[in-house]
Amino acid sequence: MKPETGTVPAPPDAEARRRVAPVICYPVESLPQPDLGAYRAARGGWTKTGEVIVPPREARTFDVPAGHFFRIVSIEGPQVGDLNLWAAGDTGERFFSGKTRALHGTHLSSCDRLWSCLPHLRPMATITEDTLGWYGFDAYGGSVHDVIGTRCDPYTHRLLSGGDYHHCCHSNLTRALAGRLGCPPEAAEPLVHDVLNVFMCTGFTRDTGQYFMKASPVRPGDFLEFFAEIHLLGALSACPGGDCSTEHSSAAAACHPLLVEIFRPAAPPHGWASPARNGYGCGAARYGIPDRHGES
Repeated sequence: MKPETGTVPAPPDAEARRRVAPVICYPVESLPQPDLGAYRAARGGWTKTGEVIVPPREARTFDVPAGHFFRIVSIEGPQVGDLNLWAAGDTGERFFSGKTRALHGTHLSSCDRLWSCLPHLRPMATITEDTLGWYGFDAYGGSVHDVIGTRCDPYTHRLLSGGDYHHCCHSNLTRALAGRLGCPPEAAEPLVHDVLNVFMCTGFTRDTGQYFMKASPVRPGDFLEFFAEIHLLGALSACPGGDCSTEHSSAAAACHPLLVEIFRPAAPPHGWASPARNGYGCGAARYGIPDRHGES
């Protein structure tokens, strides 16, 4: 948090420095834009191929082939979820929330993409429908589906409360992934990463810049829909904070299950092709090391 007043006196031109206009770090006009109309048209005649119920305060894994859709659905009551994605068959390629945030902003909605980590950096999934898109940003600066938080975890819980709690989203995702990969939890834990906070309503306070949460506007029937750009392994935790209106990790909060549905379209979206991994460099050249001809 920034202190109310600094320890160093403000210079005479302090206000002029504050008035300097911001510059967008990553202009995205050159990014190929998804054809949302083609994606949505591909839903016509689709077939539901599977579903997974995520119990309250637990996580489950699921698979989505490239070219399929999946939805995360509120089914019984207001509930937020923490989503991890990996490239199927390569857990080293995973969702990169920080770069997704830098490209699309603090909160995601229709037409935004979930990008994978370096050195892969390609779209993993495209958001094709958001029934909470109407929410926008509220008077507190809050909005839904954020990529600014991490995930509730037992280490921070112990740091702040002195107690141990085993159903934080980090713990849930770790257990689910370990079960899926058939490995010990300690081997799966490093693969768990920062999430897309589905349905969660969050922002930063205007005075201290602190991360806040408030009651999610999600209701049964609301969903967030994605198109899998590559073959995905997903994991979703039904957060122990419920709708996150009171506590982030709690055995007392009212919690509800979430539903993941997977759909196979009759035909892929017009003009669609699964994206290749990022084309930047290869081998030593990727690190700016000269090749044997002395060229970088």
